[in-house]
Amino acid sequence: MMKVEEAERRCRAALDVVHSNITDSSSSSSCNRTLLRLINSELKFLSTTSTSTSSPAIISSNIGYLESLLHILQQPLITGVSRISKSLPCSNGVHVDIVCTLNKSPVWILVSARNPNYISWSPSSSHKNKGLRRRVDQVMEAARSASTLKPASLILFFSNGLDDTVSSKLQLEFGASQLELGDGWVHVNLMRSYAKASRAFQIKVDACAPDGLRLLHVEDHTADHQLAFAGNDFCSLMSTMRLGSLEIVGEDLINFDTTALIALVSGISNGGADNLIAAPESELRARFKCNYDFVIAQAMSELQNPMFEELRSVISHKIGIVCESVVHEFKELVAMCGGPNERSRADQLLKKLVVVPDNPSARMSGLPTTRKIAMKNKVVFGTGDCWSAPTLTANAGFVRAIAQTGMSLLTIQHRPRALTGD
Repeated sequence: MMKVEEAERRCRAALDVVHSNITDSSSSSSCNRTLLRLINSELKFLSTTSTSTSSPAIISSNIGYLESLLHILQQPLITGVSRISKSLPCSNGVHVDIVCTLNKSPVWILVSARNPNYISWSPSSSHKNKGLRRRVDQVMEAARSASTLKPASLILFFSNGLDDTVSSKLQLEFGASQLELGDGWVHVNLMRSYAKASRAFQIKVDACAPDGLRLLHVEDHTADHQLAFAGNDFCSLMSTMRLGSLEIVGEDLINFDTTALIALVSGISNGGADNLIAAPESELRARFKCNYDFVIAQAMSELQNPMFEELRSVISHKIGIVCESVVHEFKELVAMCGGPNERSRADQLLKKLVVVPDNPSARMSGLPTTRKIAMKNKVVFGTGDCWSAPTLTANAGFVRAIAQTGMSLLTIQHRPRALTGD
């Protein structure tokens, strides 16, 4: 219970957080709208309450729950937020507070800001609740039967803590493990701190795991690497990547789609933008035909913001993986459209990557194939998903289409670049 004035102050502070701190990189626009709607609805309720009484009102407010959502959403380890405080489709109305990615794995998060004295394990008539056990049971059943939104684990976050007896039941009956909220978990500048009281638990759900996957192609190119990767920006960028090995599970991986490979070897991103801009328009139109405007726009973009500067922080110290279908498509495109320098860079690039079989995750395979969600993209992004590796891509349309399904998927977008025949 709290005074209306205090609850109103906290609501306005939460609105400031949404407007100033939560960006599209951590939460989609629709999720931001959901947060704003929830907070404004609470603020409207509080304003109505404050004007309906002449004495200072003491009320039960949802602001603690909303602050807890914001606290979680601002954690650096939380990415790919796709749903907030909504019932899941095809789950008999099961409500999940956050659908997102935690440490590269898809998760569902349940959030509680209740006083731990009022969180009971079994149904309680005195507390008028159905009990935590039943709640977790329902969500776990929905998680196990889910397809495209299937999580690897369920996270339970109790911002005001949890009674030891209840937490013991949670660990004994569901195999929950307590999450330490230290490393990578930061304090959020709201009206209160969660550092001492909060507790979080993780319950594993059957999900795709990369441990059983096999590698198709791992070669020792150490000597080639030392000779080839020196002297220009492309070689310098490639030298920041780690060479693959037979034991890469659990390592820091990044999955490349065809657009990413093309961007890395393109003449535009490898110093050719100036020559394109300086060339006669008639020559370029004859060379690129209907793609003229597209190529010129990319060259202008490259001169303003060089691609490699953007990608260096993304791929440095990572092990690159690429699936079979991408290798096949990439080689075909380079053979048809690439010039001698682009073909040479393509050969060097493939030596840096670990080729893995096409093996899309079950949840990606479960998505219906449509014009916007093509089968070949489901294979590429789904293979990265199965390895818990973000996919580097310029395919913004596919990323948007996936977001519209509510799936939390690890992706890193970059600006497109075309082959120029360099």
